[in-house]
Amino acid sequence: MKIILILFLTITQISQGYSVLDSVSDAEIKSLSETLYKLDHNRATASELVIDPQTLISSSETGSKDDLSSQPLFKQVSSTLLSKPTYKALLDLLDNYRRVTGEAEDVPSQEVQEQDTFLQQTMNTDVGRELYNFLHSKGVYSSQSEFIQDLKMMWFGLYSRSSGKLDSSGFEHIFAGEIKGGKVSGFHNWLQFYLNEKQGLLNYYSHSFNGPWTTYPDVLGMQFEWDGYFKEVGSAIIGSSPEFDLAIYSLCYITRPGKKCYVSLGGQTLGIQTYTWDNSSYGDGKKYIASAYPATP
Repeated sequence: MKIILILFLTITQISQGYSVLDSVSDAEIKSLSETLYKLDHNRATASELVIDPQTLISSSETGSKDDLSSQPLFKQVSSTLLSKPTYKALLDLLDNYRRVTGEAEDVPSQEVQEQDTFLQQTMNTDVGRELYNFLHSKGVYSSQSEFIQDLKMMWFGLYSRSSGKLDSSGFEHIFAGEIKGGKVSGFHNWLQFYLNEKQGLLNYYSHSFNGPWTTYPDVLGMQFEWDGYFKEVGSAIIGSSPEFDLAIYSLCYITRPGKKCYVSLGGQTLGIQTYTWDNSSYGDGKKYIASAYPATP
């Protein structure tokens, strides 16, 4: 009888997809996120990453579009850090996108290979393996290859944000950033911020939130101009590894899709807001990720 019950539950979980994760408790999410935080061996150290947040403004001032910081946000980023496998894999992906929505994305075979490399390098880390082991224990994925394939569709599957063109994906929106309706949309990755600032394409204005963390990763809510377009509040985890960002956002999206998900990092609670893309789907009705970011006041 016990075997039959287990088999029934497994079949039910598979047929329900993500809905089974209603059974994942808030406490389990906090516990796992704390473990992922501790396992993030590729996070930046104080000697590898130096930032200068400068002017702090109130939440009521975020729309003022005033450049209140005379210096760049990033003072120093170690080349040793950027040469680590997951960092290098992410950097290879960030120049693949047309930032303006309404322009269809072209994905040649080289870019598909870069997606595969990024996901595989993530799964080569303790962070990636720990996330998979947890979801596997919940019956969500039967193998690591199934997990990687679902991540690929969830994050890199194309959908249309404008004009019916396949112009967007969760990865592009969150990690690379987009321009929609004359303003910056998405853009929640610190490495993309650093690269564009270094290239002179991004002008840091101020910040309206600075998290309680005294080591990396930290969280900032930032105001900036990107290639002539303004972002009123762009929040990002600062100094985290690429695999940590992917894991923490995926954890929250899979377990709390379209909701605010509360994680624990170094004993401090952080809200992660995710959104589902509801206008199209993949597989048996699974939803692409639309957005995910640290929820800052």
